[in-house]
Formats: sequence, C-alpha cells, structure tokens
Amino acid sequence: MRWATTHSDIIIRALELGLNYKVVHNASIINTIGCCGLQLYHFGETVSIPFWTETWKPQSFVDKIEQNLACKLHTLCLLDIKMKEQSIENLMRGRQVFEPPRYMSVRQAAEQVLQVIETRAAEGNPLKCKTYTYIIMLYYA
Repeated sequence: MRWATTHSDIIIRALELGLNYKVVHNASIINTIGCCGLQLYHFGETVSIPFWTETWKPQSFVDKIEQNLACKLHTLCLLDIKMKEQSIENLMRGRQVFEPPRYMSVRQAAEQVLQVIETRAAEGNPLKCKTYTYIIMLYYA
C-alpha cells in the first residue's frame, strides 16, 4: 500500500504518541485503479464522457485523451450516468416525474470518441497522436 507523505506522517505521529489508529479507505474509482495494480503515476488527466444530445456534442474529452497519449499516459474515462433526470417537458410543467436511470456503456463512449476522430479527420483536422487504439475505458457501475 502506498501512502501520501501526509498520511504517513499522521500515522507516525499517532504511533509516537501511543495512539491507536484505524485506516478507513474511501470508496473511489481511483482506489480501484490502485487495487488493480495499475500505477496512478502513469495516468494523465481524467476525463468525463457525457451522453450527447441532438444539440449538444462536446468534444473536449478527446483533446485531453490526445494530450495524455502524447505524453505516453493512460486516460481514465468516467462514463456518464443519468440519475433522477427529468425530461424537458416535465421540467417545464413542474412535474416531479423522472426518467429511468441510464448508464453509458463502454461501446457508446467508444463510438463517441471514434465519431469525434472521424469528424475531425473529415474537416481536415485529424488527431496529432495516431496511437488512439490504446484508449482504455473503464466504467464504474
């Protein structure tokens, strides 16, 4: 188990004072990466891949993936989750009716990434980093 310097310092001080301590790990996708044996130092900036709509298709997550790849770093992609969302109609009418939960699949996220790559290539703006086949997507469900 690796500890941040601050955590190690707190434990050392507790032991020096004869105090008992207990480590309670936080539940996090980042912890899961460490438990899988992957080195967090080899990860670049984490990105969120949102569900697209007909009128909203952000692409900035692909820029960050490309920047990480250029630095030979992995990218942790957090896939969108829609919980307790209201339709526009229900919002406008003030009805507390919610859509069923949705979880973005790895396939859907990969399709969006590929669509951005294809769109940019068609516009004459291809990705600079050609190693996008190494994009790994994890999702926490």
